[in-house]
This record gives sequence, C-alpha cells and structure tokens, in this order.
Amino acid sequence: MSEPVVLRQAEGHEYTRIYGYGAYRGEHAVTNDEIAGPIDSSDEWIRQRTGIVTRARAAEDVNIIHMATAACREALEVSGVQPQQVGAVIVATITNVFQSPAAATRVCDAIGATPAAAYDISAGCAGYCYAIAQADALIRAGAAEYVLVVGAEKLSDIIDPTDRSISFLLGDGAGAALVGPAEEPGISASVIGSDGSKWDAVSMNHELQEFRRGEVEWPTLRQDGRAVFRWAVWEMAKAAREVLERAGIEASDLAAFIPHQANMRIIDEFANQLGLPESVVIARDIADTGNTSAASIPLASHRLVSEHAELSGGLALQIGFGAGLAYAAQVVRLP
Repeated sequence: MSEPVVLRQAEGHEYTRIYGYGAYRGEHAVTNDEIAGPIDSSDEWIRQRTGIVTRARAAEDVNIIHMATAACREALEVSGVQPQQVGAVIVATITNVFQSPAAATRVCDAIGATPAAAYDISAGCAGYCYAIAQADALIRAGAAEYVLVVGAEKLSDIIDPTDRSISFLLGDGAGAALVGPAEEPGISASVIGSDGSKWDAVSMNHELQEFRRGEVEWPTLRQDGRAVFRWAVWEMAKAAREVLERAGIEASDLAAFIPHQANMRIIDEFANQLGLPESVVIARDIADTGNTSAASIPLASHRLVSEHAELSGGLALQIGFGAGLAYAAQVVRLP
C-alpha cells in the first residue's frame, strides 16, 4: 500500500500590523440646520442627542468605488508599499452600487493590484473590524503578504430625509488600512460575534423584492435607537473587556480608544463603562463626519494619527458594532 500524499501547506508570517491609513470624506459638510426641517428638529436637539455638528456627504456622482480607491491609494503611499505587493483587497460596505460584482474587485483593478484576491464584507458598522481580523488571518496563513482593508459607505443613498430614527446621523466616506507582516504582534486576537435575534434593530425598512414589485418606495435604513443604545453600551462593553483580556493588557495600557462612531452619547457612556483613564485619547470623529458605518473606525483612526503624532506606536482598542446585530473588536498598534 502506497504512502498517503501529504498536502503542502502555506507558511505565513507570525505577526501582523497596520502600516498606514488612507481616507476620503464626502465633499459636502451638511449642517444640522440643513436637515432639521424634514424631521421637525433643530440644531440644538441634534447636537444634544448625537454630538454631531456637521456630517460629510458625497457629491451625487461619487460612489463607494471612487471613495475606496482614493483611500487605498493614500494608505499605500504612506505605507511605502506598491500595489503589486498587495495580495488581497477587502471592502466592508452595505452601499455597493451593485449587488454583484463585489466593489473590491473594481477597487483592486483601479489601484493596480490585480490579480490580488478581492471580496466584500457585509457586516454593517462591524465590517471594518471583521475585515481586519481576516487580513490578519490571511497574512499569518501565508495567503497574502499585504492586505488592504477598506470601509466605504455612501449612506446618503439609503436614507429617508424625513426619518427621525437614523437619517440625521449618517455621512459618506471611506477609510483604508494597509495590513502587513510584523516582527512583533501589532494586531491582537479578535472578538467577533453577532445576535441575529435583534436583526431588525438596525435594518432596511423593506425588502428589494417588494420594491421590484412596485409595492413600496426605495428601501431606506431605520433603527430602534433605544434598543441599539442599550445593546451598544452594555453588551459591547463586555466585548471590549474580553478583547483587552485576550490581548493581555489593561485599559490603562491603551493610548487610544476608537469605537464605531455611532453617537457621541454612546461613545461617552462606553468610555465610562470601561473606566478609561484620562490619558487615553478617545476618537470623536463623528462630530464633523457623522456616522459612516463601516468607514467610521478607519476614518477616525486616520484623523487620530494625523492630529496626534504622540500616538504613533501606541495601542488602540477598536470596536465596531451595528446592523445584524454584529460586532467585532481587536487591539491594534497604531502606525
């Protein structure tokens, strides 16, 4: 009897890290006064409830392919990596202009990274952190040397301006991170999960088939604000503590906290639940960018490293949570 054939396994890198970020924010800074009328609200009410002063909205002829491509090009440039070295492009989005093909294939082609693997992730506001976990795994498994992770959303395409539950929160943009091999751990073990029993807490208000049959208007995004707030503050604080434990660090070891930019009240209560010391810089990009779903964490990260040079090399806890309800978190070393 002949010896069994042994399959050859790929050998990857032991550790990974983020090399650099890229960003694209919508060109228009839309004020609270501009959107308050249709929801019978005011600048004061929106600021108090959300902490948002303006939100970034993209021009009508700009889509997530344009935004993601620009963000990727900047991430490559600051990282000193050539497109041909990229082994995979992962785009986290819920606002691709097509159901198929994946936005990532077009972004990959636009930046000159063909024939890299390219695919999309639909995990709402948790999508970017899901993709970081996958990039880390791909590199350590030997499937890619460098991976571009992008969160890209044009949420202004899927809102009803008269909706008081979520429309006034949302903005447009794309943030990218270039992940590659490292000599020491730069991305911790991730905590990822979901609770599909609460799927309708953040969801579209109609199915596409209903729209196709002419039974409803264009489907738009809705949320149960109270349910999301309670879940985000209490359940996600547990996930954040778990990822700190997996990373083997304490909250006091952090240089920065970069939560999904859902709502300033959620961010503040989240930080309070974790007992973060005053030395930890908290990302508050939502104030003038708005909630950009999968793009919010990379956009906030891009701003932090641009405005706080002292954070370079420090540890940051990032956690995404939202539609699904899905969540993901990890500790990363800032580039």
